[in-house]
Amino acid sequence: MARRNPVGSPVHGHQVKHEQAEALLGHSFARPGLLAEALTHRSAVGQGGMGSNERLEFIGDRVLGLLIAEWLIERFPGEREGGLGPRLAHLVSRPSLAAIAEAIGLPDLLSVSPGESKRGVRNRSTVLADALEALIGALYADAGLDAARRFVRRSFAVRIDAQEATPPKDSKTALQEWALARGPVLPVYQLIAQIGPSHAPRFHIRVMIGDASAEGAAGTKREAEQLAARALLDRLTS
Repeated sequence: MARRNPVGSPVHGHQVKHEQAEALLGHSFARPGLLAEALTHRSAVGQGGMGSNERLEFIGDRVLGLLIAEWLIERFPGEREGGLGPRLAHLVSRPSLAAIAEAIGLPDLLSVSPGESKRGVRNRSTVLADALEALIGALYADAGLDAARRFVRRSFAVRIDAQEATPPKDSKTALQEWALARGPVLPVYQLIAQIGPSHAPRFHIRVMIGDASAEGAAGTKREAEQLAARALLDRLTS
C-alpha cells in the first residue's frame, strides 16, 4: 500500500513508478536503489553523470548480448556464426531496443530533468535503448542471469519469432547491395547537422545514390545512417 503524507495525498510518484517498473520486469528488487538508478537519465543527476543509468547500461549491454546469443544458439542449432552474427546485431540494435522500450511503456518511467523532458528526451531512441539495457543490468546485478533471462525472453519473444530462415541484413548493407547490383555508384553518407547537448546529441544524416537521397536523425551517427539507408531503400524499392 502506498504511503501517504499528512494531508492524505499519495507520496511522490517515484514510488509508483518503481512499483510499475517491478511489475513490468516481474521482479521485486532486494536493492531498490538499482532500479532507481536504472530509471535515471543523466540529465537528472547533473554534471558528471554519477547516479545515472550509464553504468548499469554498460553492464546491461553485455548481459543482453550474452542472453540473446545464448537464445539464438538454441533457436537456430544448425546455423553458423556468419548467420548468427547478423541476427544478434539486428535484435540488439538501437531501433530494436527503442521499439521494445516504447512497447513496454518505459518512457513514462524515466526520471529526466524538467528541461530535457520538455525537449522530448524520454522518446529519443538512444535514451530508450540505453534505459532498457540499464534495466537488464539492474536485474542482473540484483538477482543474476536467470532474472535477466526471463525478462529478455518475454520482451524479445515477438522479435525473435519474427526472424526468418535467412538472417536479416542491416539497412546500410542492404542499400549497398542494392546499389552494387545496379552499377558502380555506392551510397554516400553526409552529416547534415548535430544538435542538442553533449549528453544527448542528435545527428542528422543524408545518404545519396546518384540523384536519389533520403535523411535520418537519431542519437548516434550509426543509427542515423541506418535510418537514412532504410528510408532511401524504401523509396527506391517502392
